[in-house]
Amino acid sequence: MARTESNMLPLGTKAPNFELPDSISGRKLKLSDVYGEKATVVMFICNHCPYVNHLNKEIVKLAKDYANSDVGFVAISSNDVDKYPEDAPDKMKLKAQELGYTFPYLYDQTQEVAKAYDAACTPDFYVFDRNLELMYRGQFDDSRPGNSMPISGRDIRTAIDATIMGKRIYKAQKPSIGCNIKWKE
Repeated sequence: MARTESNMLPLGTKAPNFELPDSISGRKLKLSDVYGEKATVVMFICNHCPYVNHLNKEIVKLAKDYANSDVGFVAISSNDVDKYPEDAPDKMKLKAQELGYTFPYLYDQTQEVAKAYDAACTPDFYVFDRNLELMYRGQFDDSRPGNSMPISGRDIRTAIDATIMGKRIYKAQKPSIGCNIKWKE
């Protein structure tokens, strides 16, 4: 696994639109289908990454904690499934069911969506405001596999809470660290 940091898309960037198949429902979903009235959280994840697996249960908890807060959540996997078959849509559906994902888990076969978001790693988190302007990009928290720090979700929760309240996030935003997205050649 290549330890890779987020590219840190510029704050204020408008959320790039997309239309991708949901591995859970089989339907194609657009950004407008996952939009939250107060905030929209876009997460680039995959099945096999140990950094994602380290956070997965807390990602599910995060989405459940904000279920009644007008916050939309969506996960996207953009990995090359020819080289990483465990990240294929049928396996994505199984993982989502196993972990109880309450949010869509979309498959970005062309990798165009990952490129549009300047995503670099899994996990990579983005929080957009009600106008779909980027308020936060970066890490879930300081916990990583093997560093013995408890998973708190402090960074992402602070960002979501500020966005819900219509406040800017002045605290320094740390990049996420994870496996690089497995780009097609």
